[in-house]
Amino acid sequence: MSHEARTPSLIDTATWRRSSHSGGQGDCLELAHGIPGLAPVRDSKKPAGPVIPFGRDAWNAFVGGGVG
Repeated sequence: MSHEARTPSLIDTATWRRSSHSGGQGDCLELAHGIPGLAPVRDSKKPAGPVIPFGRDAWNAFVGGGVG
């Protein structure tokens, strides 16, 4: 069995932030900041799980669509 070294990606080294509106139940998303053109989102309960890499414009449209 061989193991290849993997270079950490921007998502691996990103700073993840959780909304201050998240309750104490841990049912929330985290958003990575500082990745040009992307708004990666993950489940806060599974930080090693899958990441959904939204385009920054798509994420802004989604978030802005909730303001009424």
